[in-house]
Amino acid sequence: MRKTTLDDELDPIAYYEQRYNITIDDERPQSRRRKPAASYQEQVSALAEPTPVEAGLPMTYTPSRFERPWLEGALRGFYDRELIADVLSMVKGGKEACVYRCVSAGPISEPLVAAKVYRPRQFRNLRNDSAYLEGRAPLTLSGKALTERDQREMRAIAGRTRFGETLRHTSWLMYEFTAMQTLYAAGADVPQPHAVEANAILMAFVGDEHAAAPTLNAVRLGRNRARALFERVLNNIEIMLQHGMVHGDLSAYNILYWDDAPQIIDLPQVTLLEGNRRSQGILARDVQRVCEYFARQGVDCDAKALATDLWRRYGADESWAARDYDLSLLEKD
Repeated sequence: MRKTTLDDELDPIAYYEQRYNITIDDERPQSRRRKPAASYQEQVSALAEPTPVEAGLPMTYTPSRFERPWLEGALRGFYDRELIADVLSMVKGGKEACVYRCVSAGPISEPLVAAKVYRPRQFRNLRNDSAYLEGRAPLTLSGKALTERDQREMRAIAGRTRFGETLRHTSWLMYEFTAMQTLYAAGADVPQPHAVEANAILMAFVGDEHAAAPTLNAVRLGRNRARALFERVLNNIEIMLQHGMVHGDLSAYNILYWDDAPQIIDLPQVTLLEGNRRSQGILARDVQRVCEYFARQGVDCDAKALATDLWRRYGADESWAARDYDLSLLEKD
Protein backbone atom coordinates (compact mmCIF):
# COMPACT_ATOMS: atom_id res chain seq x y z
CA MET A 1 0.00 0.00 0.00
CA ARG A 2 1.45 3.36 -1.03
CA LYS A 3 2.27 5.79 1.75
CA THR A 4 0.12 8.94 1.84
CA THR A 5 2.13 12.10 1.11
CA LEU A 6 1.48 15.81 1.41
CA ASP A 7 0.81 15.88 -2.33
CA ASP A 8 -2.12 13.51 -1.82
CA GLU A 9 -3.66 15.81 0.78
CA LEU A 10 -3.59 18.88 -1.46
CA ASP A 11 -6.15 19.49 -4.18
CA PRO A 12 -4.51 19.67 -7.65
CA ILE A 13 -4.55 23.46 -7.93
CA ALA A 14 -3.07 23.91 -4.44
CA TYR A 15 -0.41 21.30 -5.26
CA TYR A 16 0.58 23.14 -8.43
CA GLU A 17 0.63 26.52 -6.66
CA GLN A 18 2.80 25.18 -3.84
CA ARG A 19 5.21 23.33 -6.11
CA TYR A 20 5.88 26.26 -8.44
CA ASN A 21 5.35 29.06 -5.91
CA ILE A 22 2.62 30.77 -7.92
CA THR A 23 -1.02 31.72 -7.46
CA ILE A 24 -3.63 30.55 -9.93
CA ASP A 25 -7.04 32.18 -10.07
CA ASP A 26 -8.96 29.16 -11.32
CA GLU A 27 -12.36 30.66 -10.60
CA ARG A 28 -13.12 27.99 -7.99
CA PRO A 29 -16.39 28.54 -6.12
CA GLN A 30 -16.19 29.60 -2.50
CA SER A 31 -18.52 26.78 -1.53
CA ARG A 32 -18.55 23.16 -2.63
CA ARG A 33 -22.34 23.36 -3.07
CA ARG A 34 -23.22 23.39 -6.71
CA LYS A 35 -25.21 26.40 -7.86
CA PRO A 36 -27.46 26.39 -10.92
CA ALA A 37 -25.32 27.37 -13.87
CA ALA A 38 -26.41 30.37 -15.89
CA SER A 39 -27.19 29.60 -19.49
CA TYR A 40 -24.63 30.50 -22.11
CA GLN A 41 -26.90 33.25 -23.43
CA GLU A 42 -27.35 34.70 -19.91
CA GLN A 43 -23.59 34.78 -19.44
CA VAL A 44 -23.00 36.42 -22.82
CA SER A 45 -25.69 39.02 -22.11
CA ALA A 46 -24.16 39.82 -18.73
CA LEU A 47 -20.84 40.57 -20.37
CA ALA A 48 -22.42 43.54 -22.10
CA GLU A 49 -23.84 45.02 -18.91
CA PRO A 50 -21.71 47.87 -17.54
CA THR A 51 -20.70 47.70 -13.93
CA PRO A 52 -20.36 50.70 -11.60
CA VAL A 53 -16.85 51.68 -10.60
CA GLU A 54 -16.06 49.95 -7.33
CA ALA A 55 -13.05 49.81 -5.08
CA GLY A 56 -10.38 47.84 -6.87
CA LEU A 57 -7.57 48.36 -9.31
CA PRO A 58 -7.44 51.87 -10.80
CA MET A 59 -8.84 51.74 -14.32
CA THR A 60 -9.97 54.48 -16.67
CA TYR A 61 -11.58 51.72 -18.72
CA THR A 62 -14.96 50.54 -17.39
CA PRO A 63 -15.30 46.76 -17.73
CA SER A 64 -18.64 44.95 -17.88
CA ARG A 65 -20.04 43.12 -14.88
CA PHE A 66 -18.53 39.71 -15.64
CA GLU A 67 -15.41 41.19 -17.16
CA ARG A 68 -14.23 43.12 -14.08
CA PRO A 69 -13.37 40.22 -11.72
CA TRP A 70 -11.36 38.20 -14.22
CA LEU A 71 -9.70 41.31 -15.70
CA GLU A 72 -8.61 42.52 -12.28
CA GLY A 73 -7.49 39.02 -11.35
CA ALA A 74 -5.42 38.70 -14.52
CA LEU A 75 -3.77 42.14 -14.24
CA ARG A 76 -3.28 42.38 -10.48
CA GLY A 77 0.20 40.88 -10.70
CA PHE A 78 1.29 43.57 -13.18
CA TYR A 79 -0.10 46.28 -10.86
CA ASP A 80 1.60 44.72 -7.83
CA ARG A 81 4.92 44.57 -9.69
CA GLU A 82 4.43 48.24 -10.71
CA LEU A 83 4.56 47.43 -14.42
CA ILE A 84 1.24 49.13 -15.24
CA ALA A 85 -0.60 52.03 -13.61
CA ASP A 86 -3.90 52.16 -15.51
CA VAL A 87 -6.03 50.40 -18.13
CA LEU A 88 -7.22 52.88 -20.75
CA SER A 89 -9.26 50.83 -23.21
CA MET A 90 -9.90 47.50 -24.86
CA VAL A 91 -8.33 47.52 -28.31
CA LYS A 92 -9.22 43.99 -29.41
CA GLY A 93 -11.82 41.51 -28.23
CA GLY A 94 -11.76 37.90 -29.31
CA LYS A 95 -12.97 34.42 -28.40
CA GLU A 96 -9.58 33.44 -27.03
CA ALA A 97 -8.24 36.69 -25.57
CA CYS A 98 -8.77 40.43 -25.27
CA VAL A 99 -6.05 43.07 -25.62
CA TYR A 100 -6.03 46.22 -23.48
CA ARG A 101 -4.08 49.47 -23.85
CA CYS A 102 -2.42 50.24 -20.52
CA VAL A 103 -0.29 52.98 -19.01
CA SER A 104 3.13 51.58 -18.17
CA ALA A 105 4.99 52.10 -14.92
CA GLY A 106 8.30 51.31 -13.26
CA PRO A 107 11.12 50.03 -15.46
CA ILE A 108 9.21 50.08 -18.77
CA SER A 109 10.32 53.14 -20.71
CA GLU A 110 7.48 53.29 -23.26
CA PRO A 111 4.42 55.19 -21.99
CA LEU A 112 1.95 52.56 -23.25
CA VAL A 113 1.90 48.78 -23.10
CA ALA A 114 -0.53 46.11 -24.25
CA ALA A 115 -1.94 43.46 -21.92
CA LYS A 116 -3.22 40.35 -23.66
CA VAL A 117 -5.68 38.69 -21.29
CA TYR A 118 -7.00 35.23 -22.04
CA ARG A 119 -10.75 34.97 -21.56
CA PRO A 120 -12.42 32.85 -18.87
CA ARG A 121 -12.78 29.20 -19.77
CA GLN A 122 -16.51 29.35 -20.43
CA PHE A 123 -15.96 31.93 -23.20
CA ARG A 124 -12.52 30.90 -24.41
CA ASN A 125 -12.59 28.86 -27.61
CA LEU A 126 -9.09 27.56 -28.20
CA ARG A 127 -9.35 25.95 -31.58
CA ASN A 128 -8.55 22.28 -32.03
CA ASP A 129 -5.01 22.53 -30.71
CA SER A 130 -3.86 18.95 -31.35
CA ALA A 131 -2.37 19.99 -34.69
CA TYR A 132 -0.03 22.40 -32.92
CA LEU A 133 0.71 20.57 -29.65
CA GLU A 134 2.43 17.57 -31.19
CA GLY A 135 6.09 17.60 -30.13
CA ARG A 136 5.56 20.42 -27.60
CA ALA A 137 6.37 19.54 -23.99
CA PRO A 138 3.91 21.29 -21.64
CA LEU A 139 5.37 24.42 -20.04
CA THR A 140 4.79 25.68 -16.51
CA LEU A 141 4.39 29.35 -15.66
CA SER A 142 8.10 29.45 -14.81
CA GLY A 143 8.90 28.30 -18.35
CA LYS A 144 9.99 24.84 -17.20
CA ALA A 145 9.08 21.95 -19.51
CA LEU A 146 7.24 19.09 -17.87
CA THR A 147 8.77 15.64 -18.38
CA GLU A 148 7.72 12.06 -17.76
CA ARG A 149 9.00 12.49 -14.20
CA ASP A 150 6.16 14.95 -13.57
CA GLN A 151 3.70 12.08 -13.47
CA ARG A 152 0.84 13.80 -11.67
CA GLU A 153 0.78 16.72 -14.07
CA MET A 154 1.11 14.51 -17.16
CA ARG A 155 -1.72 12.24 -16.00
CA ALA A 156 -3.94 15.26 -15.39
CA ILE A 157 -3.21 16.63 -18.86
CA ALA A 158 -3.84 13.27 -20.53
CA GLY A 159 -7.07 12.82 -18.58
CA ARG A 160 -8.19 16.39 -19.31
CA THR A 161 -9.14 16.89 -15.66
CA ARG A 162 -9.83 20.39 -14.34
CA PHE A 163 -6.26 20.53 -13.10
CA GLY A 164 -5.04 19.23 -16.45
CA GLU A 165 -6.96 21.90 -18.34
CA THR A 166 -5.34 24.57 -16.13
CA LEU A 167 -1.94 23.13 -17.04
CA ARG A 168 -2.83 23.06 -20.74
CA HIS A 169 -3.96 26.69 -20.58
CA THR A 170 -0.74 27.74 -18.83
CA SER A 171 1.35 25.91 -21.42
CA TRP A 172 -0.59 27.53 -24.29
CA LEU A 173 0.08 30.99 -22.85
CA MET A 174 3.74 30.26 -22.05
CA TYR A 175 4.52 29.05 -25.55
CA GLU A 176 3.34 32.42 -26.84
CA PHE A 177 5.43 34.32 -24.30
CA THR A 178 8.62 32.29 -24.77
CA ALA A 179 8.28 32.38 -28.56
CA MET A 180 8.00 36.17 -28.41
CA GLN A 181 11.08 36.35 -26.19
CA THR A 182 13.11 34.21 -28.59
CA LEU A 183 11.97 36.00 -31.73
CA TYR A 184 12.33 39.51 -30.30
CA ALA A 185 15.91 38.71 -29.23
CA ALA A 186 16.59 37.38 -32.74
CA GLY A 187 15.48 40.66 -34.34
CA ALA A 188 12.08 39.53 -35.61
CA ASP A 189 9.22 41.99 -35.97
CA VAL A 190 7.24 41.01 -32.86
CA PRO A 191 6.19 43.23 -29.94
CA GLN A 192 8.70 43.22 -27.10
CA PRO A 193 7.40 40.93 -24.33
CA HIS A 194 7.74 42.48 -20.87
CA ALA A 195 6.15 40.09 -18.37
CA VAL A 196 3.74 37.19 -17.93
CA GLU A 197 1.17 36.23 -15.31
CA ALA A 198 -1.04 33.15 -14.99
CA ASN A 199 -3.62 34.52 -17.44
CA ALA A 200 -2.01 37.49 -19.22
CA ILE A 201 0.99 38.65 -21.21
CA LEU A 202 2.33 42.21 -21.04
CA MET A 203 4.04 43.45 -24.20
CA ALA A 204 4.91 46.58 -26.14
CA PHE A 205 1.90 48.48 -27.46
CA VAL A 206 1.86 48.93 -31.24
CA GLY A 207 0.18 52.26 -31.94
CA ASP A 208 -0.02 55.55 -30.08
CA GLU A 209 -2.23 57.40 -27.60
CA HIS A 210 -4.88 57.91 -30.29
CA ALA A 211 -5.20 54.50 -31.89
CA ALA A 212 -3.90 50.95 -32.00
CA ALA A 213 -2.09 49.78 -35.11
CA PRO A 214 -4.44 48.29 -37.71
CA THR A 215 -4.06 44.72 -38.86
CA LEU A 216 -2.56 44.35 -42.30
CA ASN A 217 -5.79 43.08 -43.84
CA ALA A 218 -7.30 46.57 -43.29
CA VAL A 219 -4.43 48.32 -45.10
CA ARG A 220 -4.14 49.06 -48.81
CA LEU A 221 -0.53 49.24 -50.01
CA GLY A 222 1.05 50.58 -53.16
CA ARG A 223 2.83 47.98 -55.30
CA ASN A 224 6.37 49.04 -54.35
CA ARG A 225 5.60 49.28 -50.65
CA ALA A 226 3.76 45.96 -50.77
CA ARG A 227 6.77 44.22 -52.33
CA ALA A 228 9.16 45.55 -49.67
CA LEU A 229 6.77 44.57 -46.88
CA PHE A 230 6.27 41.11 -48.38
CA GLU A 231 10.03 40.51 -48.35
CA ARG A 232 10.17 41.62 -44.73
CA VAL A 233 7.40 39.24 -43.71
CA LEU A 234 9.19 36.39 -45.51
CA ASN A 235 12.33 37.30 -43.60
CA ASN A 236 10.37 36.95 -40.36
CA ILE A 237 9.14 33.50 -41.43
CA GLU A 238 12.78 32.55 -42.01
CA ILE A 239 13.81 33.82 -38.57
CA MET A 240 11.11 31.60 -37.06
CA LEU A 241 12.33 28.60 -39.06
CA GLN A 242 15.91 29.28 -38.01
CA HIS A 243 14.73 28.93 -34.42
CA GLY A 244 12.80 25.74 -35.11
CA MET A 245 9.30 27.17 -35.16
CA VAL A 246 6.38 27.91 -37.48
CA HIS A 247 3.86 30.63 -36.56
CA GLY A 248 0.90 28.34 -37.17
CA ASP A 249 -1.75 30.98 -37.86
CA LEU A 250 0.02 33.61 -39.92
CA SER A 251 -2.09 35.83 -42.14
CA ALA A 252 -2.81 39.50 -42.75
CA TYR A 253 -5.14 39.32 -39.72
CA ASN A 254 -2.21 38.55 -37.38
CA ILE A 255 0.20 41.15 -38.70
CA LEU A 256 -0.05 44.73 -37.42
CA TYR A 257 1.07 47.63 -39.63
CA TRP A 258 2.65 50.69 -38.03
CA ASP A 259 5.30 53.18 -39.19
CA ASP A 260 5.63 51.32 -42.52
CA ALA A 261 6.65 48.14 -40.70
CA PRO A 262 4.97 44.85 -39.76
CA GLN A 263 4.53 43.50 -36.25
CA ILE A 264 3.62 39.82 -36.07
CA ILE A 265 1.29 38.87 -33.22
CA ASP A 266 -0.76 35.94 -31.83
CA LEU A 267 1.76 33.14 -31.31
CA PRO A 268 0.18 30.69 -28.82
CA GLN A 269 -0.15 27.99 -31.49
CA VAL A 270 3.52 28.23 -32.51
CA THR A 271 4.43 24.86 -34.04
CA LEU A 272 7.75 23.07 -33.65
CA LEU A 273 9.48 22.52 -36.97
CA GLU A 274 10.75 19.11 -35.91
CA GLY A 275 8.66 16.69 -33.90
CA ASN A 276 5.37 17.77 -35.45
CA ARG A 277 4.21 15.72 -38.44
CA ARG A 278 1.96 18.58 -39.58
CA SER A 279 4.65 21.27 -39.54
CA GLN A 280 5.15 21.09 -43.31
CA GLY A 281 1.49 21.68 -44.08
CA ILE A 282 1.16 24.35 -41.39
CA LEU A 283 4.15 26.21 -42.86
CA ALA A 284 2.62 25.92 -46.32
CA ARG A 285 -0.69 27.30 -45.07
CA ASP A 286 1.06 30.27 -43.41
CA VAL A 287 2.88 31.08 -46.65
CA GLN A 288 -0.29 30.64 -48.71
CA ARG A 289 -2.30 33.04 -46.53
CA VAL A 290 0.46 35.64 -46.62
CA CYS A 291 0.68 35.34 -50.41
CA GLU A 292 -3.09 35.68 -50.77
CA TYR A 293 -2.99 39.11 -49.15
CA PHE A 294 0.07 40.39 -51.00
CA ALA A 295 -1.20 39.10 -54.35
CA ARG A 296 -4.18 41.42 -53.88
CA GLN A 297 -1.67 44.26 -53.39
CA GLY A 298 -0.04 43.51 -56.75
CA VAL A 299 2.83 41.29 -55.58
CA ASP A 300 3.62 38.33 -57.84
CA CYS A 301 4.22 35.34 -55.54
CA ASP A 302 3.96 31.56 -55.86
CA ALA A 303 2.98 30.24 -52.43
CA LYS A 304 3.76 26.60 -53.13
CA ALA A 305 7.16 27.35 -54.66
CA LEU A 306 8.06 29.59 -51.71
CA ALA A 307 6.94 27.01 -49.14
CA THR A 308 8.85 24.28 -50.95
CA ASP A 309 12.02 26.38 -51.02
CA LEU A 310 11.70 27.24 -47.32
CA TRP A 311 11.24 23.59 -46.40
CA ARG A 312 14.21 22.51 -48.50
CA ARG A 313 16.40 24.97 -46.62
CA TYR A 314 15.06 24.56 -43.09
CA GLY A 315 12.91 21.43 -42.92
CA ALA A 316 13.88 17.92 -41.88
CA ASP A 317 11.98 15.82 -44.42
CA GLU A 318 13.42 16.44 -47.90
CA SER A 319 10.85 14.19 -49.57
CA TRP A 320 8.07 16.63 -48.71
CA ALA A 321 9.21 19.09 -51.38
CA ALA A 322 8.37 16.59 -54.07
CA ARG A 323 4.90 15.57 -52.91
CA ASP A 324 1.55 17.29 -52.83
CA TYR A 325 -0.06 18.28 -49.53
CA ASP A 326 -3.71 18.84 -48.76
CA LEU A 327 -4.17 22.11 -46.88
CA SER A 328 -7.88 21.44 -46.50
CA LEU A 329 -6.99 18.95 -43.75
CA LEU A 330 -6.03 21.90 -41.58
CA GLU A 331 -8.86 24.27 -42.42
CA LYS A 332 -11.05 23.18 -39.49
CA ASP A 333 -8.32 23.77 -36.88
